[in-house]
Amino acid sequence: MTGPEGVVDSPVDWVAEHIRQYEDSNGTQGHLWRGLPTLLLSTRGRRSGMWRRTALIYGRDGDNYLVVASNGGAASHPLWYLNLTEHPLVRLRVGADRFEAHARTAAAAEKQRLWPVMASVFPTYDRYQASTGRDIPLVVLEPHRV
Repeated sequence: MTGPEGVVDSPVDWVAEHIRQYEDSNGTQGHLWRGLPTLLLSTRGRRSGMWRRTALIYGRDGDNYLVVASNGGAASHPLWYLNLTEHPLVRLRVGADRFEAHARTAAAAEKQRLWPVMASVFPTYDRYQASTGRDIPLVVLEPHRV
């Protein structure tokens, strides 16, 4: 579904509904999903060039936001992760706040420090990592400072 901002929302029905509630309520509904903090991440499609939006659980490291490209422990990376590796300028919505950020994959030592932050937010990430042969990326989203 394409939203009024010209962004294509996740094709997964429950994610699209989560995004719709988040947007329609200006972030008051949807920011917490099942008690977990979520943000809306928009990435530019690496092939289409279209903006694509999904909802993700997040953590914090100072001013930065953290997300995990777990894809539910699947063998492949999620498409949003592939998009941001090609186009690292992303758009975020956290609650009522909207801003741009630079996305980067945490280096090994940084990931070692930050993974426990995300596992404390959503302990299932540890199970996802154990169930897949790929190294699940941890993404650091650095808000643009104006």
